[in-house]
Amino acid sequence: MNFTLIGLWGHMGPFAKLIVIVMGVMSVLSLLILVERALVFRTARRNSRRFASELATLLANGDFDTAAHVKLGPDVGYLGRTIRAGMTAYRTASDDDRNEVMESVARNLERQAQREVQGMKRGLGQLATVASTAPFVGLLGTTMGIVTAFQQMGEAGAGGIGNISTGISEALVTTAFGLLVAIPAVMGYNSLQGWVDARAVDLAEASNEFLDVVARVLKRSRVAAG
Repeated sequence: MNFTLIGLWGHMGPFAKLIVIVMGVMSVLSLLILVERALVFRTARRNSRRFASELATLLANGDFDTAAHVKLGPDVGYLGRTIRAGMTAYRTASDDDRNEVMESVARNLERQAQREVQGMKRGLGQLATVASTAPFVGLLGTTMGIVTAFQQMGEAGAGGIGNISTGISEALVTTAFGLLVAIPAVMGYNSLQGWVDARAVDLAEASNEFLDVVARVLKRSRVAAG
């Protein structure tokens, strides 16, 4: 037996080949998700940082009208969309009671933050599925391969490990393929999930800071009116 990829493929049975093809598709899918999410996350973080750097002073001073009309391009990142949702709620409910304004802004910030987090998680479910199922798919191929090897030994009427070692080695290849697919998927999923969790904390902190600014603006407005 030739222990190369081509040699192994040539000795595999139809079921083992099907398992390898399935895992090949799973591997490509996981790699596409990893690359797409990495690019999306990098762009989103860059846009959010640009939004924060250009509007931090205006927002801290409560100048929401000027901040709302600053042109930052078509994408302001997850942070910009969340804060803008809060500014929209403030302008809409600015004539209401102070507590109602605060509640409206808080609800809008929370809803938009949840949307942003869910958007960041897009594709991670499929990646987790690949990471968790790939070893079992490979094990299925190994199990069926060993069963086939023993059947062939029984049909040949011969015993001994030497007669079935080739079939078992072919079967174990599918487990190796499963691990090769699962390991990068697990590492990628953990990395991306950690990034999403960190951004969720960033959004929560930014939302709380924006609520503090809104509270100060409302307090100044009440003092001026009084």
